[in-house]
Amino acid sequence: MRPVCVIKIGGGLVNGLSRFWPALREMMADTDVVLVHGGGPQATEMARRLGHEPEIVQGRRVTSDLDLDIVRWTMRGEINLALSAQAQGADLRAVGLAGADGGLLRVAKRPPWIIEGRSVDFGWVGDVVSVQPEILRTLLGAGFLPVVAPIGIDEAGQVYNVNADTVAVAIARELRAVELLLVTESGGLRTGPGPFDKRIQTCNQKMFDEGVDAGWIEGGMRVKIQLALEAIAGGVKDVWVAGAGDITDRANATHITA
Repeated sequence: MRPVCVIKIGGGLVNGLSRFWPALREMMADTDVVLVHGGGPQATEMARRLGHEPEIVQGRRVTSDLDLDIVRWTMRGEINLALSAQAQGADLRAVGLAGADGGLLRVAKRPPWIIEGRSVDFGWVGDVVSVQPEILRTLLGAGFLPVVAPIGIDEAGQVYNVNADTVAVAIARELRAVELLLVTESGGLRTGPGPFDKRIQTCNQKMFDEGVDAGWIEGGMRVKIQLALEAIAGGVKDVWVAGAGDITDRANATHITA
């Protein structure tokens, strides 16, 4: 039985993957891979073109009725298709799907959260209840690369926006993946913007807590590292935050440890 690696790639990287696809093809010689993608930049751009300013709270998108339409158009449509097509161009047999397909990602509507003293209703955002991986195992067994858009479904058939990092972690845990790679534009965890920032080689729970308190781990990266630590606690052996060209050579990546 071949090992499984789950890779999550940010939407901002969709048009900058010239080094990614050859590295992925090399990896897939002896490893099954599930590719999960985000799409925040495209969703935000589409919203603004429609005269709508999206609300982001601590790196998480509030999803109104319009935002949910935008998520469907960009993530299940534009981005999923683009990645599947690029993979085909790199001689990889990709199949695009959403978490709603085949009952892959069962979710429940997120209840309001209390954040900084106020109640935040995230709208059509789903929290993962379960992963039903049969469709992924079928595709992997036939030599395909599943490309998964982060859209889940509840028992009534309602679709929800789901954080793509959350989806990647849930799938990695369910498939007992040996590795989870979180591919970002920054290429790893950094101490902050500016001339004196530096890449962090290894980040554990203690460093994460200190970074959040100090303010240099925030926003989407805060969510990413928190979920990476949850993946390790859930049995995923190796978790990395890496650039698109660093999925095989991890010299410039950040290793997340317990």
